[in-house]
Amino acid sequence: MGKTGPVVVSQRRMTVQQTSHTVPCRSAGPPLDVVEWRVCRLREVGFPVALAEALARQRVDLHALLQLVDAGCPPELAARILSPVDDPRATR
Repeated sequence: MGKTGPVVVSQRRMTVQQTSHTVPCRSAGPPLDVVEWRVCRLREVGFPVALAEALARQRVDLHALLQLVDAGCPPELAARILSPVDDPRATR
């Protein structure tokens, strides 16, 4: 209960676009490797295999990628938006 009544908790959750070629990222056995899990999560939302594998090994914000795709951004564009700049002087 809040001060003046019941507490209303809003829970926004990312949606997952299930496609016919994906498998859930849950394992009945031991936990998945982090890179394997990242690939699986990216594949679940529609990233092509090669792009998911490349992104899973990079220092890219997985949650930001998922949020962009959840908001309707195509996976390839989300990857371009969040890809690190090779040369930090390129913005000058």
